[in-house]
Amino acid sequence: MRDFFIGVLDKLISVFVVLGVIGVVVAALAALFAPGMGTPAGGGILGFLMILIGGGLYIAFVAGFMYLGLGIYHNTRRTAEATEKMAGQTRI
Repeated sequence: MRDFFIGVLDKLISVFVVLGVIGVVVAALAALFAPGMGTPAGGGILGFLMILIGGGLYIAFVAGFMYLGLGIYHNTRRTAEATEKMAGQTRI
């Protein structure tokens, strides 16, 4: 049952990362084309780039830390399995 929840968490993280990237792109485009931001014709390229770069870095850091936590879990599980396997073997 524990593996089921870890698998679901892995899939949820992937979904949230994709939704976050879509949100950053939409927010950047909104800043680029929003009326009244900088020029009368629309927003500016500076706001677009700042949101795109800042949001992209934020998503990368947050997703990286979440995947790092899952990686630590998987490595710990594999290490425990290898230790149990080694403990069952006899030395010559």
